[in-house]
Amino acid sequence: MVAGYLWRFPGTINERDMAFFRSVRSRVFSVIFLASILGGILISWAFTPPVEAQSSPVEPLPSRYQIGLQTYLENCSTCHIPIPASVLPTQTWKHLLEKPNSHYGIRLPNMIGINQRLMWDYLAYSSRPVSKDAPVPLFIEQSPWFKALHPRVSLPSPVTHLTCVTCHPNAARYDYRTLTPEWENAP
Repeated sequence: MVAGYLWRFPGTINERDMAFFRSVRSRVFSVIFLASILGGILISWAFTPPVEAQSSPVEPLPSRYQIGLQTYLENCSTCHIPIPASVLPTQTWKHLLEKPNSHYGIRLPNMIGINQRLMWDYLAYSSRPVSKDAPVPLFIEQSPWFKALHPRVSLPSPVTHLTCVTCHPNAARYDYRTLTPEWENAP
């Protein structure tokens, strides 16, 4: 429209009018540019799928420790459900890995050094040590971390890896976040 006005009446536009038309054109382009950016943001939000609940760790495991987790699951879940690393202190995991011939009265076959090292990297990263003056628990029911994770749970005696499935039906798949219906909304 401005361009048409300029071409119809040549010589009738002064410098002040030209400055006005340039500022209007600059504002129009700025508004169009900002509107296109805003539109792009709105479109991207519209097509972004909602985040679904997953039974994954609160903090994702760094890729460096993934192979250790897989080795742990392959070696330990063949005989019993895999116990989360955070349930037992680092010192307990160290004791278990250093003495595979004395694993709660059972000799572990095929426990080779590289597997022990991979599992140790994962378990040391994913567990916490007890203080130096505290006793090192060898059983789940003695672990302060296990007790801290189950503050209002009336636990059977003795607590073993077999009692976990009572409340955690997917424990065999290393999913301790899925609970039985009676515990789903427990305080």
